[in-house]
Amino acid sequence: MTDAAPFTPEVFEFLRQLKRRNNREWFTRNKPRYEAAIRNPALLFIAAVTPRLAKLSRKLPAQALRGSAFRIYRDIRFSSDKRPYKTHLGMQWTYAKSKDAHSPCYYLHLEPDGCFVAAGIWHPDNVSLNRIRQAIVANPPAWKKIRRGLELGGDRLARPPRGFDPAHPLIEDLKYKDYIAAVDLSERQICRAKFIPDFLDACRTMTPLVEFTWTALAPKARAAEVTL
Repeated sequence: MTDAAPFTPEVFEFLRQLKRRNNREWFTRNKPRYEAAIRNPALLFIAAVTPRLAKLSRKLPAQALRGSAFRIYRDIRFSSDKRPYKTHLGMQWTYAKSKDAHSPCYYLHLEPDGCFVAAGIWHPDNVSLNRIRQAIVANPPAWKKIRRGLELGGDRLARPPRGFDPAHPLIEDLKYKDYIAAVDLSERQICRAKFIPDFLDACRTMTPLVEFTWTALAPKARAAEVTL
């Protein structure tokens, strides 16, 4: 399998132009460009990396990993911002049976001057968030090992979460509402021939976080089979 990524500088040129002309008339005229520069390369990229991404972990069910690209169309039904199109390209790989964006996953974000690959779980519901926090409290050594190589991002509480000891040595980590890490990328990296290995290397560094959050949310019988 070739390591050549399908993206070219045209993906960023199109997105820059879309940001300036975010209307249906312009997009309709330029839809063939969108499909050639963004949609089709994204599908090729997903097909190329998914089997290799699934091999990064021996603890996660490789056969359950699914990749998908987010739609370019914005949901404007309940938004005051009526611009119809997103000005970035998002792709995710999740172990969830559905396309739930709030499950442990890998994520690739392409946007002019704002590209990154991320992993972990973003905006989990309260029950899931509580289970992840409980897993951290239950196994501090495993969590500390993961944290040594990662810079967490996302939203945080100003105060300790309810039900957790404010004096806990990991209380600052327990305040997180998202458990995600990210690696910034340049447009040049995205478009260069060896981007696929770069992408997989970034995901490899964050795979322990995906494993930890997936295990915390897995059914007890399945979680017992996974040793962190």
